[in-house]
Amino acid sequence: MADRVLGGRYQVLDKVGTGGMATVYRGMDQVLGRTVAIKTMLPQYATDPSFAARFKQEAQAAAALNSPYIVSVYDWGKDGDTYYIIMEYLRGTDLKSGIRKHGALDCKKVAQIGSQIAQALSVAHNHDIIHRDIKPQNIMVQPDGNIKVMDFGIARAKNSHLTTDNSVLGTAHYVSPEQTQGKPLGPTTDLYSLGIVMYEAATGRVPFDGDNAVTVAMKQVTEQPVPPSQINPNVDPQLEAIILKCMQKDPKDRFQTADELYHTLHDYLSGRMQAVNNATAMLPATPTTPLSRGNGSTQSLPRTQSTGRMRPQSATEQAAQEEEERQKKQKRNRVLAIVGAIAGIVVVALIIASVLGSGSKAYSVPNLLGLTQDDAQAQLDSDGHGFQIGNVSEQYSPSVEEGKIIEQTPGAGRTATEGSSIDIVVSKGEEPAASVTVPDLTNCTPSEAQDLLNKYGLKGQAGDSVYNADVEVGHVAEQEPAAETSAKAGDTITYHLSQGAEQVSVPNVVGESQSSATSTLQSAGFEVSVTQSSSPSVEKGNVISTNPSAGTSADKGSTVTITVSTGPSSVSVPNVLGYDESSAESALKNAGFGVTVTTEASSTVAKGKVISQSATSATSGSTITIVVSSGSGSSNSGTNNGSNSNGNSSTNNGGTNSGNGEGTNTGSTTSGT
Repeated sequence: MADRVLGGRYQVLDKVGTGGMATVYRGMDQVLGRTVAIKTMLPQYATDPSFAARFKQEAQAAAALNSPYIVSVYDWGKDGDTYYIIMEYLRGTDLKSGIRKHGALDCKKVAQIGSQIAQALSVAHNHDIIHRDIKPQNIMVQPDGNIKVMDFGIARAKNSHLTTDNSVLGTAHYVSPEQTQGKPLGPTTDLYSLGIVMYEAATGRVPFDGDNAVTVAMKQVTEQPVPPSQINPNVDPQLEAIILKCMQKDPKDRFQTADELYHTLHDYLSGRMQAVNNATAMLPATPTTPLSRGNGSTQSLPRTQSTGRMRPQSATEQAAQEEEERQKKQKRNRVLAIVGAIAGIVVVALIIASVLGSGSKAYSVPNLLGLTQDDAQAQLDSDGHGFQIGNVSEQYSPSVEEGKIIEQTPGAGRTATEGSSIDIVVSKGEEPAASVTVPDLTNCTPSEAQDLLNKYGLKGQAGDSVYNADVEVGHVAEQEPAAETSAKAGDTITYHLSQGAEQVSVPNVVGESQSSATSTLQSAGFEVSVTQSSSPSVEKGNVISTNPSAGTSADKGSTVTITVSTGPSSVSVPNVLGYDESSAESALKNAGFGVTVTTEASSTVAKGKVISQSATSATSGSTITIVVSSGSGSSNSGTNNGSNSNGNSSTNNGGTNSGNGEGTNTGSTTSGT
């Protein structure tokens, strides 16, 4: 496979590794000149239509996902019998190898990795794609510490028609209980697997292990994990609570979205521990399957109420705690009994005094909560006890609809005299969020953008990446809403990361007129500059060449220079005056000109010599006319002054030309006889 070129473009260099159904090579994109990863399907699967369909699906699914934390897919295709996918080439090591080498990671690093994976899953889940194989082997840790989620080889969109069995496609150590049981899968199955990844990163080992995949998978369904802090005492209670919530057996008890998990991890990293406690407070009180301690197996453990964290207690600690709680309860009950008795006496005394003093009857106050003011008054009127609405005030309520009663005094069930007033508090609805000014995220990295938005009480999400030549790749290039506009606290700001300048192929405009070529290039997104040059072969005003040349890729918006012909250029014609005819012809032809010859009598230029030429400069390849002397036309002793060369006399117009050339020619001799 090495040195093979796939698709006429991607050169295979060396093998990086082999997985269950594919081999990955380092390669070179010969068009863009960049290093890529080339994933090829193993030969034994290439002829299987279901595997080929899954391989194609991986490329299409992953190509649709755009996140700084997901490996980018550039291209895919088939070359002969070889299916291939072209991906971003990553430098670094997978998380599994990192854990094996370094052991348990720092809590903050675990949360940071979990946060980035959650952001990647949020993008996938928003595209209705469930990864289904989240494990540390598929998490690449890059040299800068950030991660990339890889391998959507068994990822599947919800609307996919593939019928591959769900049951154990992922690695057994990381599959969710519902995945093991072949149940329908949702986004929470990825969050379960992510919980196990964070568990392993925090403790250095997986929560469930066994002799074979079936044993491990069954433990995922039936057993509870040992709390991470029992394996690694340095694990924070809040991080432990987050991990254990992810790993709840019932999907309804986990975080419901990757975005929810991301924000909880972000709260943890920002030190907002109360927010973390609130987000993880719904854990069940105890694990369902008690097991013995000390052998690394799972067990039943009590849970602290404040954080939802499950921690071990000794029998002594438990007994002491129970005794302390019992004493506190007894003391509290005594105090409550005394207070209740005093309150009861006061209430009874007031009722008796009121009844005796006014002679009015006392009635139970009806429940007005949840009614509108008008409906409440109507109910009071229908009761016939003369109760009336008293003071009316308003306040915001996050749970009660606007216009409905949220409080009343006296409260429902209390006793009041006939005709008493009942004060009510009416809901104004949910309190409007504070108005904030949207910050400018331009040139921020994703983490910088999230931190900046958090300061303003806003949420952030990554949208589709965009081309932008002015912003570094991977940094924010655009955002909605725009910077400096108003938004409400809690609103979501969508930001788009730069892909750099868009690459466009330069159109072929050679031979076109200047105006036509300019229009074509501008339509393709280029600026145009013009230079001129002569050309013997290209018509004046037409394009001779472009820079960059046609077919090469260039940044959209960059300048293409076109060279326009000014027509053939003039060159000097050799001076052949005085040359004999053959020498003159030779000199002109060697200079690139054509030659025509005419003769003319000359009394000053010897016969056979050039008298004149038609030009001293001309375009290369043009024809030059030379005039060659045919000799003198006047009488000269010893000279043939006629055009008759055979020595015979001839007479024209009374002129006599003696045969020996000594006669006088007064006319025009055209032939001799």
